[in-house]
Amino acid sequence: MRISRRLTGAAVAAGLLLSAAACGGGDDKKDDGGDAAANGPLKGTKVEVAAKWTGPEEKNFRDVLKAFEKKTGATVTYASTGENTDAYLGPRLEAKNPPDVAILPQPGLLQQYAAKGSLKPLAADVVAEVDKNFAPYWKELASAKGQTYGVLVKAAYKSILWYRPQVFSDAGVQPPATWADLVKAAGTLQDAGQTPFALAAGAQDSWTLTDWFENVYLSQAGAANYDKLAKHEIKWTDPTVGKALETLGQIWGKGDFLSGGVSQATKTKFDSSITEVFGQQKAAMVYGGDFAAANINTTKSKVGTDAKVFAFPKAGDTAPALLGGDTAVALKDGKGAQELMKYLASPEAGKVWAGLGGYLSPNKNVAPDAYSDPVAKELVAQMQQAGDAARYDMSDLTPAAFGATPGKGMWEALRGFVQKPTDVKGTQAKLEAEAAKAYK
Repeated sequence: MRISRRLTGAAVAAGLLLSAAACGGGDDKKDDGGDAAANGPLKGTKVEVAAKWTGPEEKNFRDVLKAFEKKTGATVTYASTGENTDAYLGPRLEAKNPPDVAILPQPGLLQQYAAKGSLKPLAADVVAEVDKNFAPYWKELASAKGQTYGVLVKAAYKSILWYRPQVFSDAGVQPPATWADLVKAAGTLQDAGQTPFALAAGAQDSWTLTDWFENVYLSQAGAANYDKLAKHEIKWTDPTVGKALETLGQIWGKGDFLSGGVSQATKTKFDSSITEVFGQQKAAMVYGGDFAAANINTTKSKVGTDAKVFAFPKAGDTAPALLGGDTAVALKDGKGAQELMKYLASPEAGKVWAGLGGYLSPNKNVAPDAYSDPVAKELVAQMQQAGDAARYDMSDLTPAAFGATPGKGMWEALRGFVQKPTDVKGTQAKLEAEAAKAYK
C-alpha cells in the first residue's frame, strides 16, 4: 500500500534541509536547558528510535526527540527504516537487537509483532498517560489481547476535500455540508463551465476510492457497523454497503463530473489529480486528505488561500472522521524506552511537534492553537469534535491482500465500480469474494 503517500503529513515546507547528523544528541544540545539535561533522570541512558520518516518529517521528529533529551538527559539516536518498516525491523528482531522504540505505519503490524511476543507492554504510568490524553478507540487500536503496546503519535486526517475557493465564489457555490449539497454544487459548477472533480482512480492509486467509500460508509452506517465490516463480521453483500455504493454512484456515475471523464480518471495517479486542480485548473475540487498539501505546494497555488478544505460532506446522520496514523511501540525493556513512550503520549510532545508544522495529533489535549498551520488548526478542531466517532482507515485494518494491494481486492473492485457504477450488486459480490479469500 502507498502508506508513505497517504501519511506524508500536511504542508511539507520548502527549504527544510535534512540534518546530516545520525542522532538527536551531540552538539545540538548546546542551548538553553543543557544544564537540566546533564542532570536529568535519564543521564547516561541511550535510546534508539526507528521510523520511516525522512526529509522535513524526520527533521521535525528529531526536534521532538531533542526536547525529550533536554527534559531527561537521555541521548537519543534515530534510525531510518525506509519505506518497508517490517523489512527493516524483522531481521533486527530475529537477531535480538531491535531499537528501543519503533514507529509503525499500520495497526496490522502492531498486531503481528504482538502475536510474536516482540513488543513490550506499556508500563502502568504510560497507560495512565494514554488514558488521560486519547479517546478509548485509539488505545484499543494500539492494544492486543488485553495489553496496551502502543501510542498513536501522528495522524493523517482523511475526511476533507480540497477546493479552489475562487472557482466556488465565481459559480456562487458554498462549501457543501451534506452529500446532497455536494451533488448539487457539482451540478452548479458544471453549469458554470467548470468540471467539478479530479479523481485518482488509476490502478496504483485507487486507494483514494477506498477513502471515498470509507467516509460515506462511516457517515451512513455508523461506527459500529464500520468496525464490523473492517473485521468482516458484516459481509460486503450487506445492504449498508450497497447503499454506500449507490451514494458514490451519484458522483462517480456522472462521467462529465470527472476531469477527463471516466476513462481518464481510471488512469489518473494521485499526484496528477492534485495537479489537475491546483496546477492546471482543470477541476474545482479533489479528494486528498491533509497530506495533499505537500502536493499542492509543488504548484503555484498556495495552501490556505488558493487551496482550501471543507469537511467531507455528511452522507448520513453524522459527519465522518477518518484517520490514518503512525504508532510508537517499545521493543526493548528498560526505563529509557518507557519514558520516551510516556513523553510521546503527553501533550508536551504533541505541542512541540504541532508548532513545527506538517503534523496532526490524535492527542485530545493538544489544542488547535498549538498548531502553526491554519489548515492544521481547522482539521484538528474537526478531528477532536468527532471524539469517539473517529475511525482508522478501514483498508489499513483489513488484510493487505484485500485492502492494501494495487490491482486487487478493495482497490480494484472500487475501480471497476467507477467504470460501471450501475453494477452495485456485482461490485458487492466481487468485494465479498475478495474479502472472504483474504480473511482466511
